Amino acid sequence: MLKRILFVAVAVFVGVMSFARAELKVDIVAGAAEPVSIAVQKFETVAGASATDAATIREVVESDLKRSGLFHIVNHDAFPEFVKMDAMPSFKSWAAIKAQVLVQSKLTKTKDGKYQLDFYVWDVNGKEQIEAQSLVASKKSVRRLGHIMADAIYERLTGEVGYFDTQIVFIAETGPIDARTKRMAIMDQDGFGMRYLSDDKTFVMSPHFSPNMQSIVFLSYYNDDPMVWILDLNTGAQRRLGQFGGMNFAPRFSPDGTRVALSLVKNGITHIYEYDIENNFLKQLTSGDSIDTSPSYSPDGRKIAFNSDRSGSQQIHVLDLDTGAVERITYGAGRYATPAWSPDGQFIAFTKMADDTFYVGIMDPRGKNEKILAGGWFMEAPSWAPGSRRVVYYETERTGDDIERVSHIRSVDITGQNIYDIDLPDGVNGLEPTWSPRLP
Repeated sequence: MLKRILFVAVAVFVGVMSFARAELKVDIVAGAAEPVSIAVQKFETVAGASATDAATIREVVESDLKRSGLFHIVNHDAFPEFVKMDAMPSFKSWAAIKAQVLVQSKLTKTKDGKYQLDFYVWDVNGKEQIEAQSLVASKKSVRRLGHIMADAIYERLTGEVGYFDTQIVFIAETGPIDARTKRMAIMDQDGFGMRYLSDDKTFVMSPHFSPNMQSIVFLSYYNDDPMVWILDLNTGAQRRLGQFGGMNFAPRFSPDGTRVALSLVKNGITHIYEYDIENNFLKQLTSGDSIDTSPSYSPDGRKIAFNSDRSGSQQIHVLDLDTGAVERITYGAGRYATPAWSPDGQFIAFTKMADDTFYVGIMDPRGKNEKILAGGWFMEAPSWAPGSRRVVYYETERTGDDIERVSHIRSVDITGQNIYDIDLPDGVNGLEPTWSPRLP
């Protein structure tokens, strides 16, 4: 069962300085843009707040911002002064070390034993405060406080939706290559706090979050019967989605969480179906003799992208749920699969197989402006971060003897820059990652 972190309250306030919107903005269009230099001061601790917890929050904030590729973290040893929360920074001193942004923070232990985190963000060159927030949470939520603070700074400086206060569900693979165990696991987006959501008795695949983060839909081979199941993240309870009379797989929630699109095999033919959860109603969406699978809803829930061999090779098509019309959108060299619509609707991520190489890329919903983000021996299952800035996927690499194979979970910016691995415990291979929405 996933242990949920209760975030008690979020409040925005203006400090003693007047609040002003500055022109400081991070260039997030150009992949090779110079990162913005940001200095995060040591946190003040008040009323018994733990200095260790304060240091952890600072570390999380700095790590999140640095990993985005859009920020340079100024070395602490270069700081010219320590500025208390009720004092004005010496902007000339901070500018001298080329800091463009200064962050002040204070962690207070409240009377009821919770933590209050206050922070200010300053535009050094503009000499003005551009953000001020106060967050209140339980003491167990220290790392999450850091992620939420990083999101606030990221959003203020980029104008985009932050993605640090999120999780990733994936398949954790362990054991020798001829006897590997696959278990569903979940972790924070930075790899911290991995825990298993299924045991090692049942083969599981294709986990995907519900929009409200209350459940995960996935494929389970329980009793050697491949069927779609739903896991309740609050209770840990699992239930079979329905009795469909055939193998079903590749499930995805609709944007409103009321339906699940899936592939169902009947009479040897695989089509896309849609299951209405509340009304227990199954509707067939595609027809013909082709293999249709890997459905992904558009953000407005009116279209579904899927891959199909109906054109003679594996390509991506888009189904209009209002009219029933199907349009092929990929015509490039190679085979296309596993489409994933971005949260903002501007892109579809995909896997491409061409010239004995696998690629992960993005294109617009018409199949135009294709851009390859990464390539390798085997990679699959792209999934979007909130804000549509980054894609997570998994890549499998062959070792020198070609016997053992290692699978990494990796994240890449939509510019194709700043690819990094998400750290997993030793001996754990990561497959089929799905990025969550922002945590509630």
